[in-house]
Amino acid sequence: MYNLVVFGAPGSGKGTQSARLIDEYGLYHISTGELLRDHIARDTELGRVANEYISQGHLIPDDLMVDILEHTLDENPETANGVIFDGFPRTIPQAKALKDMLARRGSKVDAVVGLEVADEELIDRLLKRGQESGRADDNLDTITERLKVYNNQTAPLRDYYVGEGKYHGIKGSGPIDDIFDDIRKALASARENDK
Repeated sequence: MYNLVVFGAPGSGKGTQSARLIDEYGLYHISTGELLRDHIARDTELGRVANEYISQGHLIPDDLMVDILEHTLDENPETANGVIFDGFPRTIPQAKALKDMLARRGSKVDAVVGLEVADEELIDRLLKRGQESGRADDNLDTITERLKVYNNQTAPLRDYYVGEGKYHGIKGSGPIDDIFDDIRKALASARENDK
């Protein structure tokens, strides 16, 4: 079992690189953003609660996000082979909850890939994505708020995972293939060091 966290600001390329990691390593992909958008689209009770936070650019409360994740792990036996966590954790309490959740299953986070992109480029990417996809949360006001929330609440996770010896910073700008090659090299190195 190999568990990987893909970490980065909104628009850093987590979804794009996660798709490649799934193909390369055969891991189960859990995107908290996709899970939440699915609940919103189906107008579930969780979706309505989540939408109140997301539409303002805020994070979902930790306990709610942890419950969703725990349910997803329990309901999908394929997760036993390993998981790519895309968009989770977003806070240090979530990281600690993930560590406990995996430990109860006899597992751990093996590596954290941090896609590092300048804010100006992130804003540009997200505005373009909003024009192409029609995603309501990809407008300048919400993007600005999301980046502010990310820098205040999520960026400290970098230091947390550096302290755990799990963090691998990857330059998230440039050709997608080059970024993926850098990720593969970092993961190969992490696996060597784990032996």
